[in-house]
Amino acid sequence: MEAIEELVQLSESMRQASALLADEDVEDSRRTSTFLNVVGLGNIGAGKSAALNSLIGHPVLPTGENGATRAPISIELNRDTSLTTKSIILQMDNKSQQVSASGLRHSLQDRLSKGSSGKRSDEIYLKLRTGTAPPLKLIDLPGLDQRIVDDKMISEYVEHNDAILLVVVPAAQAQEISSSRALRVAKEYDAESTRTVGVISKIDQAAAEPKALAAVQALLLNQGPPKTSDIPWVALIGQSVSIASAQSGSGAPESSLETAWRAETESLKSILTGAPQSKLGRIALVESLAAQIRNRMKLRLPTLLTGLQGKSQIVQEELVKLGEQMVSTSEGTRALGLELCREFEEKFLQHLTGGEGNGWKVVASFEGNFPNRIKQLPIDRHFDINNVKRIVLEADGYQPYLISPEKGLRSLIKGVLELAKEPSRLCVDEVHRVLVDLVSAAANATPGLGRYPPFKREIVAIASSALESFKNESKKMVVALVDMERAFVPPQHFIRLVQRRMERQRREDELKNRSSKKAVDAEQSILNRATSPQTGQQSGGNLKSMKEKSSQQDKDTPEVSGLKVAGPDGEITAGYLFKKSGKGSGWSKRWFVLNEKSGKLGYTKKQEERHFRGVITLEECNIDEISDEDEAAAKSSKDKKSNGPDSGKASNLVFKITSKVPYKTVMKAQSTVLLKAESMTDKVEWINKLRNVAQAKGGQAIGEPSFPMRQSLSDGSLDTMARKPADPEEELRWMSQEVRGYVEAVLNSLAANVPKAVVLCQVEKAKEDMLNQLYSSISAVSSAKIEELLQEDQNVKRRRERAQKQSSLLSKLTRQLSVHDNRAAAASNWSDRGSAAGTIYKFA
Repeated sequence: MEAIEELVQLSESMRQASALLADEDVEDSRRTSTFLNVVGLGNIGAGKSAALNSLIGHPVLPTGENGATRAPISIELNRDTSLTTKSIILQMDNKSQQVSASGLRHSLQDRLSKGSSGKRSDEIYLKLRTGTAPPLKLIDLPGLDQRIVDDKMISEYVEHNDAILLVVVPAAQAQEISSSRALRVAKEYDAESTRTVGVISKIDQAAAEPKALAAVQALLLNQGPPKTSDIPWVALIGQSVSIASAQSGSGAPESSLETAWRAETESLKSILTGAPQSKLGRIALVESLAAQIRNRMKLRLPTLLTGLQGKSQIVQEELVKLGEQMVSTSEGTRALGLELCREFEEKFLQHLTGGEGNGWKVVASFEGNFPNRIKQLPIDRHFDINNVKRIVLEADGYQPYLISPEKGLRSLIKGVLELAKEPSRLCVDEVHRVLVDLVSAAANATPGLGRYPPFKREIVAIASSALESFKNESKKMVVALVDMERAFVPPQHFIRLVQRRMERQRREDELKNRSSKKAVDAEQSILNRATSPQTGQQSGGNLKSMKEKSSQQDKDTPEVSGLKVAGPDGEITAGYLFKKSGKGSGWSKRWFVLNEKSGKLGYTKKQEERHFRGVITLEECNIDEISDEDEAAAKSSKDKKSNGPDSGKASNLVFKITSKVPYKTVMKAQSTVLLKAESMTDKVEWINKLRNVAQAKGGQAIGEPSFPMRQSLSDGSLDTMARKPADPEEELRWMSQEVRGYVEAVLNSLAANVPKAVVLCQVEKAKEDMLNQLYSSISAVSSAKIEELLQEDQNVKRRRERAQKQSSLLSKLTRQLSVHDNRAAAASNWSDRGSAAGTIYKFA
């Protein structure tokens, strides 16, 4: 009985542990332990009720050969050592009433006589307190061969993993034990027999049957059929010997039950002479039940202990997150407030500079939204020739730009740059929203602030106010950057405008002079031929005709292009070009690849290379041919000597690529890229393809007859124009395009400098000045105000108290269950050693 009492304590600890793991309140949990449940299984008349009465110590349950149990009866037993062996206390609705065994049995018989539908709702539940019964929950099911018993009723009581299955078989049927339905049900739900106990009842009634007794002894020695060998079996006598005799006579002593149980054991020993005493009688039954309950608990303990350890870690983390209870002194309250500010600062910096928050949105605004807004400014509308004329007229009066339109162009520059203010302000607002969101996220991620919502709101308010002031300063800064560019336009820009105008005039004059000189030379040549001697003329004519025929044959032979075309639509063109070195005057042969879809021209040193050494974006470039005179002027006498006799011929193969913006480079550090083809056919094909790509992507190929003046940006040179604008409007158009190039360069500069101002005025100040204002503001708050702000949230307080209670209970349960687990392990080791020693002795 002491073993059962110990198991009751262990069962309660395991119930509490299960409730804790399920995050339930241990005291209010309705979770019940099934370790102490004993379910009686057997056919009609097998003696189930008699065996359970033996455990109770009183003939409470009705018995009979014709199926006295017609509905499930559940009896919860509690042992009270202060009661006499004959006392029975019935507990109902928090009330206790002493009853007799016979009165209780008759009451049950009356209720059972009304019949049962076989549903669990028909279950009869009793809660008894006695001085003799073990603290178990006994469940007496109707005979398994009754009509009302089906698989559903059986599973409702038997499927609990820890309930002990009490298989009751009468001794007379021990020979046919393999066909017992009770045994089949037990094997179905407990295949390894770790929670099954077998009872052979009514031994006294089979005393005259040697075969039955032999089968009983084989079961007790675990030598029965294979299905029964792993089940502990116990033999019992009917209740007429054990219980009825104990209850007879009102003057019987208090120890009459123990005397009757010992007498039962002696009687069984006399009938089953070869059976071990540990398998006989009610005492053996209690010990077998305790052993099986202990085995089931032993299986559950490791899992529960592992769960408790994990739960303990979670609870400790929760306690750390909730923090300790607030100090009640004013100095402690202020120190706590500053400590919370420090925790907030750490979280804010992590969110801003690390990967935890949305700090990346600041960079996304600088690299994506703001540059896109700058690009989307309506510059085309402002640089429309009609708008330019209107602004110049409003600035200087009636057509003053014939002399110098500087004032009007300055007004145009200021008007266009004014448009950059709005994208700059939007960039400031966007960064401000990101910083405000980071403040809220950092406050929510600070564990300590979650305990004090008023203090958390105060910190967010102080930080947001500081960020608002930083935003206003940042707006002033970016507007000042734009105004700085608007207020001062470098005079060198207008000087270059005049210089380029004069250069164009000079070149036009040179072209006129060159044309007139050619006409004079042609006329002189005709006169020379007319006055030359006949013979010389004839011989000269023959020689000249031979040369002309030879050159004509060369011209009639078509040149074959050396370019290669690839791609599904022929969009890839590749071939060799000579590239003028940026450091010297030499030419380098390079392999060039043109992608018409992407609008990019790249080159490698060798054809088999896979990585470009340089790439030119044709969308931003102009393509220009170089005349013979330009090439000749660019070459020195030393170059001509080194290039040999073919230098004049090669000069016709040169063309150049320049940027639309005078201040930008085309590739790497080169503002102009000079290229030379291997043949005139290659040159023509290269120039045609490059011009087509440049026009398709928005560029301008200077030298083409179509739309010569509609380039978006100036290339800084007018050498290749076929004609010069003759009227003032065309002259003004040229100047406006030059001004546009300057404006776009300024906008690019603003796109790079405005983010720097935003970082300085907002991001950097948020990392330093905002946090300094936070500390100074909290330090300046009065003690009463801080105590008011640091009023702990009641929900947090309840959570801490619950976590502390759970932590204490977890420590207690872990300690208790660990002790039982160690005892079980030690007992298992001793059992294994004993079995091994017995085996050695047997074989020895």
